[in-house]
Amino acid sequence: MAEQAPAIGFVSLGCPKNLVDSERILTQLRAEGYAMVPGYEDADLVIVNTCGFIDAAVEESLETIGEALDANGRVIVTGCLGVRADDIRERYPRVLGVTGPHAYEAVMALVHEHLPAPHDPWTSLIPPQGVKLTPRHYAYLKISEGCNHRCKFCIIPSLRGDLVSRPLGEVVAEAQRLVESGVRELLVVSQDTSAYGLDLKYRTDFVQGRPMETRLASLAKALGELPAWVRLHYVYPYPQVDQVIPLMAEGAILPYLDMPLQHGSERILMSMGRPAATEKVLDRLAAWRRDCPELVIRSTFIVGYPGETEADFEELLDFLREVQLDRVGGFTYSPVAGAAANALPDQVPEELKEERLQRFMDVQAGISADKLARRKGQRMIVLVDEVLEDHVLARGPGDAPEIDGQVIIDGAWEVEPGDFVEVEIRGSDAHDLFAEMVE
Repeated sequence: MAEQAPAIGFVSLGCPKNLVDSERILTQLRAEGYAMVPGYEDADLVIVNTCGFIDAAVEESLETIGEALDANGRVIVTGCLGVRADDIRERYPRVLGVTGPHAYEAVMALVHEHLPAPHDPWTSLIPPQGVKLTPRHYAYLKISEGCNHRCKFCIIPSLRGDLVSRPLGEVVAEAQRLVESGVRELLVVSQDTSAYGLDLKYRTDFVQGRPMETRLASLAKALGELPAWVRLHYVYPYPQVDQVIPLMAEGAILPYLDMPLQHGSERILMSMGRPAATEKVLDRLAAWRRDCPELVIRSTFIVGYPGETEADFEELLDFLREVQLDRVGGFTYSPVAGAAANALPDQVPEELKEERLQRFMDVQAGISADKLARRKGQRMIVLVDEVLEDHVLARGPGDAPEIDGQVIIDGAWEVEPGDFVEVEIRGSDAHDLFAEMVE
């Protein structure tokens, strides 16, 4: 009788970049013959990939470690919170080991120490795209680690280091394997996607024998040749993005940019350590929209940053009204242990933060509702995410999974997740579109 494979439980917290780290670890575990189980109780060992970006995420990570220890007792901790190993061990001295982010070899070494591999990895069978945590029809494609910015509210550089870009050929080869496995949408992620290749001085790499510079435009062009949607996340409004907009206009990649602008007051942006030329941002976005009228821009903003006055907040609202973004996320400022912003004077009271956030979201809801209402009567190609008994949930080119709205198709249809279908928009609200299938 074959020996039962050792079982591992895995919890992945945090952002898509963390999710990619989890996928790489899971791929190696499966390659070496470990079994994956969904619960703590059936696992021989549990791995928790943590987030340490804001205090709420830190607390969620610590609580998850505690839950895993209580239910299982054998826990390895990795991820961003792992850089604070002393804090983790002080609270949970029973953890088997702690590593930092993207420390794949260190995680596997701990697993081997406490739960030896069942057989030689050369004999293991895994799918060529590796183990994925996303639905089969879309996947995150991480193109770099770390960040060169020093925003005062962020500790990512201290957690993940400076920018380290992956070789262009390696990234495109991974994308090719994903598409061949059935992925229909590639979501390009990093901490600063527009800086891709900067650390490598944009050196030449080879994609299927073709020499190409390691930079965002080259990457977008190569990915655009694959039979899948390509969506760019975490793109800063830099001049090099100008070279990507024509690819969107011609349909090579999706006309979508996820661009974290953070605020609309130049005084607050300077305090954050962010680029503060809001007029240049407005000019650049206007030029992009002229060149690609279908462009959808999503962004995130922080409300209640230390020192934010009512006048600063009104500037933010005015900026929001002027820039007319399609998709927006808003968050109240949350202190992060180790962030420079913690020492800033004039911290905004929590009650006032929440009140401003509500006003902010009310303004954006009106903008979003107006923009979506203009879609009525239009036809578009959408990607099916979920098929229910009496309706289908899908997304259009302007909708990223989990963070944006959906296209809700009325009726029962014989389609499957990952199918592209044509719909006609019949209505909308502040976030979603309602559509009928075009037969």
